[in-house]
Amino acid sequence: MPLTCNTKPSDLQRKTLRPATQSSREIVIFTFMLREMTDLVMPRTCLVCGRKLGAQEEHLCLWCAADLPLTYYWERPHNPMADELNALLERTREECEPMEYVRAAALLFYHHENPYKLIPKALKYGGNVEAGRYFASRLGRYMATAGHFSDVDLVIPVPLHWLRKWARGYNQAAVIAKELAKTLKADYRADVLTRARRTHTQTSLDATARLENVAGVFRVRQVPKEAKHILLVDDTFTTGATLCACYNALREAIGPAQRISVATLSVVQD
Repeated sequence: MPLTCNTKPSDLQRKTLRPATQSSREIVIFTFMLREMTDLVMPRTCLVCGRKLGAQEEHLCLWCAADLPLTYYWERPHNPMADELNALLERTREECEPMEYVRAAALLFYHHENPYKLIPKALKYGGNVEAGRYFASRLGRYMATAGHFSDVDLVIPVPLHWLRKWARGYNQAAVIAKELAKTLKADYRADVLTRARRTHTQTSLDATARLENVAGVFRVRQVPKEAKHILLVDDTFTTGATLCACYNALREAIGPAQRISVATLSVVQD
């Protein structure tokens, strides 16, 4: 008698073999339903215009999201932000010291008269860490598509003095850096750079005064020797003084073959 097998799936097998897409769809539907119910109690609003958000909107309404002032600097190895930083580094380097061109990228433009400045402010002053993670992840996805950033293997945040970190509850640069490291599949280290002393706020200082304010402030602990491309991260690029000071401190502590690039959530545009 020939051997036969029953290939008809049982009810248990049918449940097990259910397409993953159906399960994913159910999770998405449940998430939207849960968000709609939560929004009835605690409505979410657009960071820029204040409109009430729909279940499918994240931090920005559809109108503000469509007009988000993206820099696209991640696509341009040479861009105004990188040029400004490199000019500053040129001023602070020793004579005859060889210098690499440092790559730089930011997600969006920050203008004092533009309401989109509320996005980095929500993270820095408003305690909106979730928004910081969301926009940092978006920047990371863009940077991962660029050849000059895709090989980043170590992400380091600009350190915040412990008193400011204690008062704020977190380091906004670290929030961005952690998400970038996750998206770029790189290591994250917050213990490599430290601040030796507390500095005056940079807000009201010009470019020269900012450089003097952070001169000699940063100290470097041991940098992993296996790191080939380091990404230095801050929240906003204004004059580049803080990133310049961090870069110089790191450059003195690492080998010439190790590269350093920088990234911020926003860049000030006059």
